[in-house]
Amino acid sequence: MKGDLFSSEHVVQPAVEPGMSVENAKCLKYAVDGAMYARQGAMVAYRGSLAFERKGQGVGGMLKRAVTGEGLPLMAVRGRGEAWFAHEAQNCFIVEVEPGDRFTVNGRNVLCFDASLSYDIKTVKGSGIAGGGLFNSVFSGHGRLGLVCDGSPLVIPVSAQAPVYADTDAVVGWTAHLQTSLHRSQSIGSMLRGGSGETVQLKLQGEGFVVVRPSELTAHSQQH
Repeated sequence: MKGDLFSSEHVVQPAVEPGMSVENAKCLKYAVDGAMYARQGAMVAYRGSLAFERKGQGVGGMLKRAVTGEGLPLMAVRGRGEAWFAHEAQNCFIVEVEPGDRFTVNGRNVLCFDASLSYDIKTVKGSGIAGGGLFNSVFSGHGRLGLVCDGSPLVIPVSAQAPVYADTDAVVGWTAHLQTSLHRSQSIGSMLRGGSGETVQLKLQGEGFVVVRPSELTAHSQQH
């Protein structure tokens, strides 16, 4: 076969080492040699000798269901082979979590992660508001975390002198040493639409980084 579709840009190459890598902007590849974890429904293809097991809340201690609306059910992938993961053509990127790090991420942005990482479900401090509060997954340990994001993520430095205020629906995650609280203000979006309502932003202060997606949360993405 000939044509652009069969060019080196699109034809996958064998993995050179075990673990997670970026296949392209919309897809991550994982060369499995043992076990790894991914959100259910995110695998688009695999080859090799792999077994898949659904994981529910509280199974095995580490495998808790991320509380994000209806939850984020996970699956374990075990064996040897290669698997590709994607979600609704969202952009994919990888976070390297090092010993002593903690990375807090919205469960809807989690695609897959190394078995060497552990996570817990936390309520965002100060978010006990209507709608059940804000829940996020806090990852720690040593390994790689694959995330998805609508569009190219914005990574905004936060300093003690310059806290960052972000739309609660737009926040993907933030680094360990940031403190969070809720901040109420006049909604710019509401004013542009002719309304006069308040909105709530997540205030992040301290030293670190916050990751924000550059798109509004639609009703469709809220369901996923």
